[in-house]
Amino acid sequence: MTHILLQLGQGFLDCLTPMNMLMLFIGIVIGLLIGVLPGLTLVMGVALALPFTYRMDVTASIVLLSAMYVSGTYGGAFTAILFRIPGEPIDVPMLWDGYTMGRKGQPAKALGWTLVAALGGGLLSAVIMVVLTQPLAVFALRFSSPEYFAVLLFGLSSVVALGRGSLANALISLCAGLLIACVGTDETYGAYRFTFGSRILADGIEFLVVMVGAYGVGEVLSRLETGFATKPIDKISNARTELPTLREIAALKSMFLRASVLGNIIGLIPGAGATIASFVSYGLEAQFGKRRREMGTGVPEGIVAPQAAATASVGGALVPLLALGIPGSGATAIILGAFMLHGIQPGPQVLATSAHIVYAVFASIFLGLALMCVIGYFAIRPLVKILDLPEAVVSAYVLILCFIGALSIRNDVTDLWLMIGFGVIGYFFERLKFPIAPLVLGVILGPLAESSFMNAMISYGNDWTVFFTRPISGTIMAFTVVILLLPFVQHWRARRVAAA
Repeated sequence: MTHILLQLGQGFLDCLTPMNMLMLFIGIVIGLLIGVLPGLTLVMGVALALPFTYRMDVTASIVLLSAMYVSGTYGGAFTAILFRIPGEPIDVPMLWDGYTMGRKGQPAKALGWTLVAALGGGLLSAVIMVVLTQPLAVFALRFSSPEYFAVLLFGLSSVVALGRGSLANALISLCAGLLIACVGTDETYGAYRFTFGSRILADGIEFLVVMVGAYGVGEVLSRLETGFATKPIDKISNARTELPTLREIAALKSMFLRASVLGNIIGLIPGAGATIASFVSYGLEAQFGKRRREMGTGVPEGIVAPQAAATASVGGALVPLLALGIPGSGATAIILGAFMLHGIQPGPQVLATSAHIVYAVFASIFLGLALMCVIGYFAIRPLVKILDLPEAVVSAYVLILCFIGALSIRNDVTDLWLMIGFGVIGYFFERLKFPIAPLVLGVILGPLAESSFMNAMISYGNDWTVFFTRPISGTIMAFTVVILLLPFVQHWRARRVAAA
């Protein structure tokens, strides 16, 4: 342990050089901007920054990309809570309680909870990353295609359980999302599916088009129906950053720990990432948390659970990258490319020969979290001030963000029409009481689940029982079955109580 602390101390000294601190600051700011802007994903932003690191020192380049990665999991909370536009798929669960709390007149409080959750989840994840890099990386190696599929199915089932009012409507919404995800070219066989001869559909429907359209444009259409007569948030001009008190934080300490550890574990699974961590953490809290019946009504638990897990997944994803050279997410795959641009292959040899780089990355996560929270704390006030504008002006601003985001994905006007179409679908979903979240999640996780399922079938000779006979995947599948059956059991018990 003493050796680790000494190495970490040297990592802090390396990070505190002027060049590395400048890269840390730039990375945090750019990551926040990427998270805020719908259409520009975290992975896309890190990829765009990669060429600029070619002539930089390897430590400075990794610090820049790691800082972008950390802050990108937090920046999208601003637009999700204030405007109901998730900047990233990570931020979709933030809508259900964060946006609701904001519409109740507490946007600053919601953002305060988000900041504390990001800091708490990130710090715990960073500590685990430093102390348990080797054993956790070994554990992650035990995952294969069946485990990936089991985790994805668990995430999908968790969100289905969040369908308030009607489980059938939630299932229909999820199936619609999975159907949309099938549009395009099949990854396994290369066949076109539901493209109708369209060139743009051959590349599939981008989940960001669905997400921005259903949530952003759909919300504007709903406001347009009422003539932009929604009651504004009371005294929004006087709103200030409201961090929760120590007593409030202490009351949720077990949930903080649960969400952070879960995010770290999911981050360890290659390809899982912050999105799955966010959804699964929220789903577990909605099913088993103390205030599970209040989830979706603007409670702090619904904000802390996804945000803490999402930020904690960063540390988890970096563990297999640094220890074994296996990227745990799309962003870490790009960071792996940055290492290789400088002639370094992450893995056990890096820990032996270039430990100073690894510990500089560890230190940059600690410093990045602190800097991210300082910047986020002071950025909340001007963002909240925007809500002083008339609702029609705010809605116009929302539409501009949606159009910029949709056009930036593939630079194709067709995506704009698709976004408008999904905006109409989102509007009717709201009117008919169909939850939008399962639709969006089906589009996001559908291709990943299909790919993992097909890989498992090919690798194990079409033996579907492999999902249940392997210890880890079998355990996860058992939890999935429990999640799916629990609403029916609760309904049956409620009917028995009513009949008695």
